[in-house]
Amino acid sequence: MKLTPRRKKILMVAALVFAAVILTGCAIPHDESGKFIYIWHEQVEGYTIRTSFSDVMKNENWFNAIFVYPLSFLINKLAPVISVGGAIAVVTILVNGILALATIKSSIASQQMQLIQPELERIQRKYEGRDDQTAKMRQAQEMQALYSKYQINPASVMLVTFIQLPVIMAMYMSVQRSFAVATGTFLGINLQTTPMNGIKAVIGGDMSGLSLVILWVVMGAFQFLSMKIPQILQKKRAEQEAAIHHRRPETSKNSQNMIMQIYMMGMIMVFGLMWPAAMSLYWAINSIVNIVKTIIVQKIIDKKNPVGRR
Repeated sequence: MKLTPRRKKILMVAALVFAAVILTGCAIPHDESGKFIYIWHEQVEGYTIRTSFSDVMKNENWFNAIFVYPLSFLINKLAPVISVGGAIAVVTILVNGILALATIKSSIASQQMQLIQPELERIQRKYEGRDDQTAKMRQAQEMQALYSKYQINPASVMLVTFIQLPVIMAMYMSVQRSFAVATGTFLGINLQTTPMNGIKAVIGGDMSGLSLVILWVVMGAFQFLSMKIPQILQKKRAEQEAAIHHRRPETSKNSQNMIMQIYMMGMIMVFGLMWPAAMSLYWAINSIVNIVKTIIVQKIIDKKNPVGRR
C-alpha cells in the first residue's frame, strides 16, 4: 500500500495516541513492590505516599511535580466535599476550561478545518492524477486561498494536538495517583476495579459487576458522540449552505478519516477494559466536556462566518 501524505498523517496521529496511552501508563511511578505511588497529605500504612510538591520533585521529576501533583492534590481536597466523581468532574472541567482559553484560536481553526473539508476534497479531486509542477502549484494556491477565506492557519491546527497531549497525560496520571480516588467509590463502584473484572463477574453470575460494565459502555457512548459531533455540525452547516444557494449539500467523503476514528474508538474501548474504573469515569466526563466545547466553538465560528457568506 502506497503511503500517501494523507495516510502518513493518519498513521502519525494514530501513533501519537497509542504512544500517549503507553507512555502514560509507563510513567506512573511504582514502589519496590510494584504498587502505585499515590499522592496524599499524609503517610498511610500499607501505601507508598508522596505528601508534598518538594517530595515529588525530589524523588520523581519536574512533570509530575508541576502538573500531576497539583491536580491530584485538588482532587483529594474536593473529594470529601463533593464526592470522588464530583472532584474528577470539577478538575476535568477546570483543566479543559484553562486549556480552551489558551488555545481558543487554534481550536477554532481546527474545527473550521473540519467544516471546510468538503471544499478541500473538491480541490484535491480537481487535480487528482496530475503530478506536473503547474498542477501542484495551482492546487496549493487554491487551498491557500480557501484557508485565507476562512482565516485558517493550518500550522496552528497542530498546536492544539501537541498542547493537549501532555495535559491528557497529566490528568490521566493525577486520577490514577490520587489517594482519594484509589480508596473511594462512585455510585457504589470501586474505582480501582477494571471493567474487565466487571464483565467476568457478570459472566460468572455476579451482577455486582454490572455497574462497571455500564460505566464502560457509557464511556464508549460519550467518546463516540464526541467524535461524531464535528461531523454532525459539518453536515448541518453544509445543508444550510446548500439551501441558501439552491444546490445539493457538500459533505466530506473521506473514508480514511472514518477508518482512523474506528481505529481510535476501538483502541480506547480496549484500553478501557483494562484500566481502573476511575479512568472510565474521567474519560466519560472529558468526552462530555469536549462535546460542549465543540458546540461552543461552533457557535463562535457561525458568528464569525455566518452561513451563506461568500
